[in-house]
Order: sequence, then structure tokens, then C-alpha cells
Amino acid sequence: MDETALLEAPEMEQPVAEAARARRVPRREYPGALIVVEGIDGSGKSTQLYLLKRWLEIGGYRIHFTEWNSSPLVKSATRRGKQRKLLTPVTFSLLHAADFADRCERQILPLLHGGSLVLADRYIYTAFARDGARGCPERWLRNLYRFAPVPDVTFYFRAPREIAVNRILSGRPRLKYYEAGMDLNLAFDRAESFRLFQGLIMEQYDRMVVTDNFVQMDGTVPVNTLQKQMREIVRKRVDLKRFLPAS
Repeated sequence: MDETALLEAPEMEQPVAEAARARRVPRREYPGALIVVEGIDGSGKSTQLYLLKRWLEIGGYRIHFTEWNSSPLVKSATRRGKQRKLLTPVTFSLLHAADFADRCERQILPLLHGGSLVLADRYIYTAFARDGARGCPERWLRNLYRFAPVPDVTFYFRAPREIAVNRILSGRPRLKYYEAGMDLNLAFDRAESFRLFQGLIMEQYDRMVVTDNFVQMDGTVPVNTLQKQMREIVRKRVDLKRFLPAS
């Protein structure tokens, strides 16, 4: 079967842009809250989320951390597909969707309904950005992840592509095949392919700043300054008192 036929999902009830705007305000179906960080590799998002997590832990708040592509349910299948270079844009996207669905059902939603503050290092917007860069249609991707809870805050850490890429290249002896976007045939050299791939991903993220109500953070700002800004935004957007232990 032609892979493009798999992407011909039924029409959504709203146009993509309108549906995205409808997701701006979190639906209050649970007492918990969800904070998400997004950005290209090397943008500094994981460092900032770790610092926020430690600050909240020291403060005694009820929190839970989750990260992209971490479900044991599909990890072995994903690993085999990568090792054998069998993954197409569609199969890669569906594996990540299965991973997220498992974590959402078993971790994220129960914790939100239980009144926890959930911190997510990457969320559905990673799929929109990476899979979109690989050619998967936006409408199909948004339909695929339509079950996902809407974050209370989505931080988008944006650093110039060259700065972010150089941070990664300086600490990695060798880039992995799919990580570098080698499946897209952008370049023969892995480092150059990675640069081009990250640029495509950044373009996808930039489109979501308005439609998905991202809070854009400057990934070139000193770490401590950026963390202070992040904490202040969290204080304003989330009622942290709700996540302190009952006295």
C-alpha cells in the first residue's frame, strides 16, 4: 500500500488552525496541572525543566516527571526498527503515538486526575514538529493526538540553530541515524544532515507559537536568569498551593 494512503484520515470537524486555537485554554476536567517544555535538541529545555523540578521537589510539591519516547511497551519495537533502518515517517510517527498513548493512559491522566503537577520533557508538539518535518500532514498528526490533555503551560525554548546544534555536536561522538535525519536524504554527512533537520523542526515549532499558545523562552539567556523567568511564569500560570501536601 502507498504510505500516503495511510495519511488520508477523515476530515476533522474544524480546520487545523481553528482546532489549534480551540486547544489554547486547558479543559478543567481534573484537579492536576501539566507543564511542558519543547524545543529543538540543544535548546536548553531539559536543563531548565530539571532545575524547575528540583525547585518544586525542595518546596515539597506533588510532582511527577515524564519524558518523550519512554514507554517500555514499545521501546523494543522502536529500537529494532531503528537498528535495522526499517522506520518510515508514518511507522515512526505511529510508534511514538503508541508510546505517548501508553504513558498518557497509565501515567499522565491518572496523575492529573489524582491532583499532581506533571512535568513533561517533550509532549505532542515534538511529534507535530519532528513528524511534520518528515512530511506527515499536520491535520493527520493533530487528529492522531487529539486525545491528549492540553498543557497549562508550554514553554518553547528557542535558540539559534547553529548554537543549539553546536551544543549537541560538541558532546556527541556520533549522531544516530534517525536523530540526524539521515532517513530524509538531506545530506551525506550526518552533522550536516542534523543541522538541516533541526532547521526543519524549528520551522514547525515556530508555526505553533501562536496556534498552541507557547511561552517562548530565549535559549541563549544565562541558565540562572532563564530559570528565574520560568519560575515566575509558573507562579503566575499555576496555583502551586494546590500541590502542597495537606497540613
